[in-house]
Amino acid sequence: MDLGLGGKVALVTASSKGLGRASALALSQEGAKVVLCARDRAALEETAAAMPGEALAVPADVTDPATPRRLAEAAVDRFGGLHVLVANAGGPPPARALEVDDQALQAALQANLLSSIRLVQAALPQMRAAGWGRICLITSKAVKEPIPALALSNTARTGLWAWAKTAAADLFDEGITLNLACPGTHDTDRARQAGMLGDGPVGDPADFGKVVCFLCSAPARFVSGTALQVDGATTRGLL
Repeated sequence: MDLGLGGKVALVTASSKGLGRASALALSQEGAKVVLCARDRAALEETAAAMPGEALAVPADVTDPATPRRLAEAAVDRFGGLHVLVANAGGPPPARALEVDDQALQAALQANLLSSIRLVQAALPQMRAAGWGRICLITSKAVKEPIPALALSNTARTGLWAWAKTAAADLFDEGITLNLACPGTHDTDRARQAGMLGDGPVGDPADFGKVVCFLCSAPARFVSGTALQVDGATTRGLL
């Protein structure tokens, strides 16, 4: 199946490792030109070198409010446009709901809600000019079923889902889709370090990346405002 991504320009944040890297690789394999962003310059440049197609590494911290515009400008300067956004960021530390304080909440909202909203806003002018855009926000299965020990993540990511669900309806008539990819546990460095791989089904990051790639494809033009669980049937809720 032709996903219609040949020659498209994609920006993938937090893409030096894990699910972000897998998503960037899947897009590159389908012919997209990829702008990669992460804080670790060495890991980012290694990832860029591993892409089969054209790639640009831009070391940056997505929690910096100035970063989204800088990344969008880098995509335009290097590749002439921006058609696909995959917004990703590392999750906040574990915490029980009654233990969190203002500082921790603010940091979680900055990293896992505001950074994605800013990235969407920065990417939209180019997508609107092209009359075509695909936005995928990588969040967590927690948007459908809160995880007891991850209150900070639950709060920020469900807030992002509410915002995205609202925004998707406003963008659809412009040829721009907006969806969430909601992973469960996958075999990533972060999951291994947290000791998460022994508790239930574990996904392959490469498979997750291909799901993201489909959500960003031409055939997915009628899929918008969706939070897609990629979690090995571990979420118990019906919605």
